[in-house]
Amino acid sequence: MPEDPQETDWQVAIDARGLLCPLPVLRARKRLLSMQEGEVLAVRATDPAAIVDVPHFCAEAGHTFLDCRDEGDSQLYLIRRGASDQTS
Repeated sequence: MPEDPQETDWQVAIDARGLLCPLPVLRARKRLLSMQEGEVLAVRATDPAAIVDVPHFCAEAGHTFLDCRDEGDSQLYLIRRGASDQTS
């Protein structure tokens, strides 16, 4: 179950609005590679498939999917960087 992070609870944000599958996840994956374990990435996206793709990516890659919330015409996804170096 997603946690309840506040807006200030992330260290890095990326804007993937206007990008379609698989680009939002690929951008998140690339950014997470340079982050430390426990840091939180915020991803803003408009791709309807991201609601499925982002949690699935987190489960496969060893990250924690924290939250998804609507923000106007886009969604905000919060991901906590896991200890795993898997990036599938």
